[in-house]
Amino acid sequence: MPEFDSITLSLFASRISAVCDEMGAVLQRASFSPNIRDRLDFSCAVFDAEGRLSAQAAHIPVHLGSMAYAMAGIVADIEWAPGDMVVLNNPFKGGTHLPDVTLIAPVFAQDNGQDQLVAFATNRAHHADIGSDSPGSMPLSSCLQEEGIVIDPAYLLRAGEVDQVFFDELMADMRNPHISRGDFSAQIGANRLGIERLNGLIAAHGADEFLRMLSAYNGYARSLAASALVKIPDGEYAFKDVMDDDGQGNQDLVIACRITASNGKMHVDFSGSADQTAGNINCPISVTAAAVYYAFRCLMPDTVPGCAGAFMDIDLQVPDGSLLNAQAPAAVAAGNVETSMRVVDVVLGALAQALPERIPAAAHGGMNNLAMGWHEGDTPWDYYETMGGGLGAGARYAGLDAAQAHMTNTLNTPIEVLESVYPLRLRRYAVRTGSGGSGKNRGGDGIEREIEFLGPARYTLLTERRRHRPWGLN
Repeated sequence: MPEFDSITLSLFASRISAVCDEMGAVLQRASFSPNIRDRLDFSCAVFDAEGRLSAQAAHIPVHLGSMAYAMAGIVADIEWAPGDMVVLNNPFKGGTHLPDVTLIAPVFAQDNGQDQLVAFATNRAHHADIGSDSPGSMPLSSCLQEEGIVIDPAYLLRAGEVDQVFFDELMADMRNPHISRGDFSAQIGANRLGIERLNGLIAAHGADEFLRMLSAYNGYARSLAASALVKIPDGEYAFKDVMDDDGQGNQDLVIACRITASNGKMHVDFSGSADQTAGNINCPISVTAAAVYYAFRCLMPDTVPGCAGAFMDIDLQVPDGSLLNAQAPAAVAAGNVETSMRVVDVVLGALAQALPERIPAAAHGGMNNLAMGWHEGDTPWDYYETMGGGLGAGARYAGLDAAQAHMTNTLNTPIEVLESVYPLRLRRYAVRTGSGGSGKNRGGDGIEREIEFLGPARYTLLTERRRHRPWGLN
């Protein structure tokens, strides 16, 4: 007989997920930049002492899935003590791309007078300024160092105190250090709140029971996920698509996926995908994993907890040195935001063969990243946003219009904020009527967004589906 019944585990799931929600609320309200405060380009999660995902808020799939994949390696390489907090953004050491900065805080409980590591409170937030020469820190890069400041895992706090020398050196590389300080401080505050709330949860149960519940909770998630995955008919399902180009003259880079389903166990093989490329559409393997996890998570009921157990029966095979498992110092700025979306497309394209009544046609296919700003003069500024588009139709429904799709899950910046903070004016923001394609069920329409610069500016557009349109079904 299980140690904990489903009601107890469901309540535990709600409580630990609420910790992530509250961390997110603190991070949003305390941050300085519109990118975090208004667009909500951040994620919060709780991990167990081994780095297994234990809980997450409904934030950004590419953040959370990549943390779920990479966290165990991060925590194993660091010596943790109470009050520590580690910062990182290196995509090849647990990050995604350089603007996504992660803060990790250990949670300790007292066990017979000794400090026992029981969990981690973690958040990841996108910084529009991460020290790149290109405004918005999303350049047309050809190596990682061109994309901004690379932060290997390092202590930002020791014993509860900020390492002021390290922090000041970090801020010296930012164009707007007063904004960057505010955002980093908000991330610190969110983790401190997470530690406090987790300590309360641990005190209510006791450390040993808390750890047993975490283990049982992952088993509970695995069993619920299995009930969904076993509905995928056994067999092999293959699909290919391409990236338009890499910004460095290389076009039609193949992403190939073969899913082998066997009694609810999924093997996802990306052999046959293009080699890593000169441009910045390369993915670290953690980003590829995030896209795969997201696609399968969409097939699971809402009652499945967002923890490591939900993904235990999904196995990845991604060739080293490929576009989807790039090796340092490959450029990766757009891999996180564009290639991850194509990975979702090919996984869903394969699954559509197994579940034609459930899987939609391709969405608009990218995050449409617009980075802009001006680094000269007395008031340098950086801004970054993603723009939505149409979502694909399914067998029983039309596609959504003008929505953020799949791996992004951010908001647009309110026009009032955009115009009050930056030298910009939004001239037009509308649904691009009729652009989604016809059919028995209509594809979702895209958007038109017209921005006027009120002063000098540079911009970069990282986007996709300009040479190859999204695929349809039936």
